[in-house]
Amino acid sequence: MTRPWRRRHLGTEADRATFRTLHSASLASPALRSGLNRGSAERSIRHLHELLGTPALALTDTTRVLAWDGAGQHHEEQAAALAVATVERGSTRMADRGDLRCDVAGCELRTGIASPLIVEERVVGTLQVFTGYATAGLARAADEVARWIGGQLELAELDASRTRLMEAEVRALRAQISPHFIYNSLGAIASFVRTDPDRARELLLEFADFTRYSFRRHGEFTTLAEELRSVERYLLLEQARFGERLGVTLRIAPEVLPVAVPFLCIQPLVENAVRHGLEGASGGHISIVARDQGTECLIEVEDDGAGEDPEVVRQALAGDSSLDSIGLGNVDARLRNAFGDDYGLVVETSPGAGTRVEVRVPKFAPGVHA
Repeated sequence: MTRPWRRRHLGTEADRATFRTLHSASLASPALRSGLNRGSAERSIRHLHELLGTPALALTDTTRVLAWDGAGQHHEEQAAALAVATVERGSTRMADRGDLRCDVAGCELRTGIASPLIVEERVVGTLQVFTGYATAGLARAADEVARWIGGQLELAELDASRTRLMEAEVRALRAQISPHFIYNSLGAIASFVRTDPDRARELLLEFADFTRYSFRRHGEFTTLAEELRSVERYLLLEQARFGERLGVTLRIAPEVLPVAVPFLCIQPLVENAVRHGLEGASGGHISIVARDQGTECLIEVEDDGAGEDPEVVRQALAGDSSLDSIGLGNVDARLRNAFGDDYGLVVETSPGAGTRVEVRVPKFAPGVHA
């Protein structure tokens, strides 16, 4: 009879040591991915200390200790001076008894190693290990961990740069939308002031709510419900201008309304349908559908207007701003940045055949909150 295999141990001692090392690194990584500051240093230092196993360990910026773990915290002032010297030198520096003078009875710290934390060829801080006796092997280990920390901090810089770029693109998108829309909306409202004052007042309130949402200053994400409310206000104002020439259909599944989406990711698609699909035509229809598809939400914006050359759309999505007057490339880039490359825009169009734009977003995504 064949007996079922049972795992009796976690492998060799080397296997277990490797697991402990990787586990400690994985626990330190999330904090370091937020950049080098006091909070991230304090959250990560215990796990970094476990990696090296020395009596004490410190993380510093270029001039001061951000966090200390282990014995001998009274050496912080000397650690700060060691950080300054290491940054000036730009390479690993050893500290001996002369650098770590101590009158505290029983203090076991006699030597230290300060390894620079390098991000994009700049020294931004140091990793310092303290022990009774430093070895060449410990120095190599400290340098390797410092290089790994530098890599995590570089990823944090990349994330921050990407966020700044996305914020700049949202500001640019607002600038693209606002002049055209504001001019036409105020013109439409003015046309009702004498003939229908009540409608003019209602439209003015819708206009105020729309602009308040579009120019808000907080939050990279919003709920689909909030984004669609803004879209409805936009379409009410455009219908005031186009009248019966603009037909609108909305079919929204209630269960997808709480889904988090990038701020201003649906509205530009609808404005594109109006501006490039219906303006100059005798009339047209826009359909907006949001469906529940299991773990995902599918949003479709479709018009029966003039359509577009698929090659022009392809180049706009590829980042050619001269062909992207309404920001389709911006929306596509922000969707991919938030959810991954599987979640970019899908555009179906051709001259005379209208345009259909599909947006898929996961219902739940790590780090995405409205």
